Amino acid sequence: MKDEWLNLEEQIVACRKCARLAAWREQVAREKRRAYRDCEYWGKPVPAFGDAQGRIMVVGLAPGAHGSNRTGRMFTGDASGDFLYPALHRAGFANQPEARQRGDSLQLTDLLISAVCRCAPPDNKPEAAEIAACLPYLKAEIQLMPNLRGFVALGRVAFENILRLYRTDGHEMPALSFAHGAFYELGKNLPWLLASYHPSRQNTQTGRLTRAMFDAIWQQAQTQLLG
Repeated sequence: MKDEWLNLEEQIVACRKCARLAAWREQVAREKRRAYRDCEYWGKPVPAFGDAQGRIMVVGLAPGAHGSNRTGRMFTGDASGDFLYPALHRAGFANQPEARQRGDSLQLTDLLISAVCRCAPPDNKPEAAEIAACLPYLKAEIQLMPNLRGFVALGRVAFENILRLYRTDGHEMPALSFAHGAFYELGKNLPWLLASYHPSRQNTQTGRLTRAMFDAIWQQAQTQLLG
């Protein structure tokens, strides 16, 4: 299983399926942001991070241009990660609240973080064809998680594309609505799905997503694991 994960990570990191995204992520890595001008940017697709034996998969949208595209690790080095990892730490899924760079001491327990798209998209908006090209990587990760019990979808795009994967595989399910805190059983022998607003700066600074609201998501996920 470890070799399968390593092979998949190598495929993801080497991916150049989407010319627009490959050009953008590398342009950002060359030009950099002034605050990070002395940093060496990752500038490649970002693989999943966390506990492959975990029971929960967290799915986000895509790497941030100066966050994961700089650090090479999901939700690391930007405002979204600064909101996500403290919440995971409070809920017992992370050993520390800070996520600064690959190779720090951060470890996740019972949880793996992935995304719909692995390259930073311009304006944080991947195109439909780019999402379709990247989804096989998410599907492969799901298949490599032997203990998977449930998903936490961070944002509508993640929510809809998790459902898309299962429907494409022939699983019938009714139309499900995205809402913060919405919980769904996807079917017999399938993982459950818990929806959350994305911890983007746009959501957290406007109060659309508060610390209490986000903590409730992870508390509910823990409760589901006990069931």
